[in-house]
Amino acid sequence: MRLAIVHDYLNQYGGAERVLDGLHELYPSAPIYTSMYDPARMPASYRGLDIRTSFMQRLPGVTTHHQAYLPCYPIAFEAFDFSDYDVVLTNSSAWCKGVITPPETVHICYCLTPMRWAWRYRDYVERERISRLLRLGLPAAITALRVWDVTSSQRVDRFVAISRAVAARIRKYYGREATVIFPPVETSRFATRAAHGDFYLVVSRLIPYKRVDLAIEAFSRLGLPLKIVGDGRDGAALRSRAGPNVEFLGRVSDAEVVELVQGCRAFLFPGDEDFGIAPVEAQAAGRPVVAFAAGGALDTVIDGETGVLFGEQTVDALASAVRRLETLSLDPPTIAAHARRFDSAVFRREMADFVADAAGTRRPVLGSVG
Repeated sequence: MRLAIVHDYLNQYGGAERVLDGLHELYPSAPIYTSMYDPARMPASYRGLDIRTSFMQRLPGVTTHHQAYLPCYPIAFEAFDFSDYDVVLTNSSAWCKGVITPPETVHICYCLTPMRWAWRYRDYVERERISRLLRLGLPAAITALRVWDVTSSQRVDRFVAISRAVAARIRKYYGREATVIFPPVETSRFATRAAHGDFYLVVSRLIPYKRVDLAIEAFSRLGLPLKIVGDGRDGAALRSRAGPNVEFLGRVSDAEVVELVQGCRAFLFPGDEDFGIAPVEAQAAGRPVVAFAAGGALDTVIDGETGVLFGEQTVDALASAVRRLETLSLDPPTIAAHARRFDSAVFRREMADFVADAAGTRRPVLGSVG
C-alpha cells in the first residue's frame, strides 16, 4: 500500500505534531507533505524525515509569519500531485484536507478540528487583540474560508475525529459522519506515586483561548499554591494578575514536566480544547484533573472519579470545582487505569485497522467495470 501523510505546516511543535509523530510511527516509510517546514523550530528527529514542501517554502518570512499568507494555503495543497498513492492520510486542523486526490486514491482525514477561527469566529476574536479596522474586513474573509472549507471537505472519502466534540462539528459543518479515534498519548512515561505535593499545576501555552487567566484569578482568590509551565504572548499580562501563591516556571524540559505532573495535587484544564493530551498524561500519573466540561474533556475526564468538571468558564465555577475536589478521595490507580484507554498503542491499532478497511473499500473509477 503506497501511502502519503499530509500536515498543515511544520513551523511549531504542539499537539497536532504529536499526532503526526504517531502517524509517522505507524507508517515510517510514508513521505510527509506540508505547506512549509522550519527545521530550527522542530525537534531534531524531523531532519531525517522525508518532508516535501509546497511553493510556500520559498516565500519570504513564511515560517515566522505564516498567518500573513492565508490565501496561499488552499493553492499550495491543491497543487500537490498524489497520483502515485493508494492512500492519502491528512492530519488536518485547517488546510491540508483540501488536497485533490485521483478517484482511485482513498483520502482519509484525521480531523483535529474544522477550522477553529472560521467556525468559532466570535469566540476567537473576543479573546484576540485584533484592530477595529481588521475586524471590519474579517467577516467577508471568514465567509469565503467557510465556503472553501465545506467544499474541500467533500474531497475526503473517510473522516476520523479526535473526539466526540470534533465529530459533532464535522457533522454540523460538513454534513459528514466521522469515526472517533482518540489521539496517541504516551501514558507509559508517567508513574503513579503514593505521595504527592500540595500544588496545583497548569501546563499550557500562554495564549488567550487556553484560559489560564481563569486559573490565575481563581487561585489568587483561593490562596492555594499554583505552578504554571509554559510561555506565550500573554505571559506578561498573566504575571501582572497573579498573586504570590502563583509561580510561573516558563519552559521546562520534558523530564521536569513529568516530575511536576507526577508530584502535583491536581492538574487544571480550564480551556475548551478539541481533545487535550496534557490532562490524559496527568491521569496516567494517577493525578486528578479539574477541567471545563466541554470539548475533549468530556471524553477524557470522569466527574467524581478521575477528576472534577465545571460547567461555566468563570472564576467562580473553577474555584468551586477546586473546593469540591478538596473534599473527594480519588483513587490514583483507578485514575491511571482510565488513562490507559488513550495510550498510543490503542491509537496505532485502531488507526491501522481503519486505514486497512478504508483502503479495501476504494471507490471504483468512473466508467470501470465491476
